[in-house]
Amino acid sequence: MKIEKISIDKLLLDPANARKHGKKNLDSIKGSLAKFGQQKPIVVNADDVIVAGNGTLQAAKELGWKEINIVRTDLKGSDITAFGIADNRTSELAEWDDDVLKELLEGLKAEDFDLSAIGFDDFFEKQEEEIDIPIKDSESSFVKAELIVSFDEKDRFEIINAITEAISRFSNASVECVGDE
Repeated sequence: MKIEKISIDKLLLDPANARKHGKKNLDSIKGSLAKFGQQKPIVVNADDVIVAGNGTLQAAKELGWKEINIVRTDLKGSDITAFGIADNRTSELAEWDDDVLKELLEGLKAEDFDLSAIGFDDFFEKQEEEIDIPIKDSESSFVKAELIVSFDEKDRFEIINAITEAISRFSNASVECVGDE
């Protein structure tokens, strides 16, 4: 793998990129780039179209960078498309060990590390939020809990799919979506 440093202006965002990069995501990437520099190259095809790293390019541009490290892939056709999807999907399939993560973040926080540089600026606020006490269904061993989620309409399907996917990992759990129309 040969790493090249090239002008950001030569690179093209993938017009078929299925991954969206919202403000919080881009702010986290910018924070990481500002704090640590670029620690892994962007993957591009022979035409300088980004295959993996669209968010990194966007963040680097917003930071005013003029050059960025890339690697070129020889993949073509469906292989390059599948790799771009896999690059995004494989990381989101990983799970956090919440206890270890909390311990690591507490250590960083104790050293006054800016957790927003790594996308965890609201971690401890979320930990303090409480969910209503579940109510046990008297006819079964199942517990029912109500979770109210607010979101922009444009994010509706992505959020519902993420919640459904997370809960579906448990064989005895189900999701019922009820929404305002």
